[in-house]
Amino acid sequence: MSSQTFVVGGMTCGHCAKSVTEELSELPGVSDVQVSVESGQVSVTSEQELSRDAVAAAITESGYTIAEWPSAN
Repeated sequence: MSSQTFVVGGMTCGHCAKSVTEELSELPGVSDVQVSVESGQVSVTSEQELSRDAVAAAITESGYTIAEWPSAN
C-alpha cells in the first residue's frame, strides 16, 4: 500500500471535499481518500503510488488545483 498527502487549494466546504474525494476515488487502485477542508490536505491510500499526472488530472476535474506536492525523499 502507498499513502500520499498533498495540499489542494480553494476548498472551502464539505461539497468541495466531496468533489475531490469522488474524483480521486475513481483512480485505479485507490482504497481511501481523506480530505481536510481546514488545512487543504488530502491523503490518498492506494495499491501503489499514483502518478502526479493522474492526481493532478483528478483534482483539476473536481475544479481545484494542487497547491503543494509532497517533498521527494
